[in-house]
Amino acid sequence: MRSIIWVYNKCMYIKVRVKTGQRREVVEVLSPNYFLVSVKEKPERNLANERIVEIFKERYKTKNVRIIHGAHHPQKMLSVGY
Repeated sequence: MRSIIWVYNKCMYIKVRVKTGQRREVVEVLSPNYFLVSVKEKPERNLANERIVEIFKERYKTKNVRIIHGAHHPQKMLSVGY
């Protein structure tokens, strides 16, 4: 795995692998730009995606977090703005 953090146009791009329907919410850092996230929510009605965005808003203390790729897949790419 590369340990490069992509920064373009004042945004940081990170890759996230998601496990839904877990008992505990856990964020594991596999590399500086790759995370393994376990959430309690099921992948129904966009609940898991909304929780992932909330987790990264709290982690990076910003309001500008969005999913730019992989909204319907466990592998996602997020844009974290400053």
